[in-house]
Amino acid sequence: MSTIPVMLPWLGEEEAEAAAEAVRSGWVAQGPRVAAFERAFAEHLGVPHAVAVSSCTTALHLALLVAGVGPGDEVVVPSFSFIATANAVGYLGATPVFADVDETTGNLTAASVEPLLTGRTKAVVAVDQGGVPVDLDALRTLADPRGITVVEDAACGAGSLYRGRPVGSTAELAAWSFHPRKLLTTGEGGMVTCQDGELAARLRRLREHGMSVSAADRHAATGGASLLETYDEIGFNYRMTDIQAAVGLVQLRKLPAMVARRRELADRYRTLLAGAAPGARLVADPPHGTGNHQSCWLLLPGGAPDRAGLLARLAADGVSARRGIMAAHLEAPYKGTARVPLPATELLTARSIVLPLYHALTEAQQDRVVAALGAALS
Repeated sequence: MSTIPVMLPWLGEEEAEAAAEAVRSGWVAQGPRVAAFERAFAEHLGVPHAVAVSSCTTALHLALLVAGVGPGDEVVVPSFSFIATANAVGYLGATPVFADVDETTGNLTAASVEPLLTGRTKAVVAVDQGGVPVDLDALRTLADPRGITVVEDAACGAGSLYRGRPVGSTAELAAWSFHPRKLLTTGEGGMVTCQDGELAARLRRLREHGMSVSAADRHAATGGASLLETYDEIGFNYRMTDIQAAVGLVQLRKLPAMVARRRELADRYRTLLAGAAPGARLVADPPHGTGNHQSCWLLLPGGAPDRAGLLARLAADGVSARRGIMAAHLEAPYKGTARVPLPATELLTARSIVLPLYHALTEAQQDRVVAALGAALS
């Protein structure tokens, strides 16, 4: 019996040909395809600026850096997120301050963030967890008058909608992931989107060692002109390659179909699970938007079997599931640092699992997943 994977990227011959064409062009580093991918991604979101980088972690690092975060500052983050959300704060010598999340959406709320704001708070990182849109307006209503920047961690959010617009489109700064577990993938890779042209120009310099003139622009100089770059601040090597961007351009065109298929499958899961796993709750849309179901996470009912044992039983039945989204404050680097109780975070991370969901998942495979889960819960 074949194993049903928890996730499978939707990649095919079109992506393979695009990558091969980039290789054949002789220009494989950051170049014209990266620029084209940036323009297409910005147009998709309806934002003025998009800056491609090597990962969402580097995108978060740069977004927080240009937001002015530095040593001694505090940044409010959800613990209920991949650990990179908190780590990016530490890269800048700042302190991540963990806030609880809403039990239904898995996202920060203004009510959970406000008690943690201090005179040292420089930013809030608002995650669209599992592709569920965070209520950005509520957080900005709280943060903007205090001079606190809200950075949207939209790692999971490509294709989700917030108040009828693409997630991330209204953020001052948003960070994106193109890891293979995301809908839109370039293998590895990320993006920072922003509204401000000066911030975008600085982001472009910082991703390339702080160079005043990019390597691609220097290479393209004609007529014997020599563009001499300067280095006005310490930068980083956070570039995306043209091979990755070529794949990203194809993936971006497929994004609407990806979202539609995943939402169709999630709705079918919801119907099937109502009979097979009473009391279990599948992630759902919040009132302020629609999700892309990047992660199909399920809250197990009270009294469910030990989660490790349940996952082992699913694996034995050929179903690859995963533990739910992590709680960073329970991991070694951050253990004991939470300033307030995080009951929703701890409930969700202890009692949730991620079910298989990807574009090519068949109804027969979905039936197998649900039957195996029902048997494991009985």
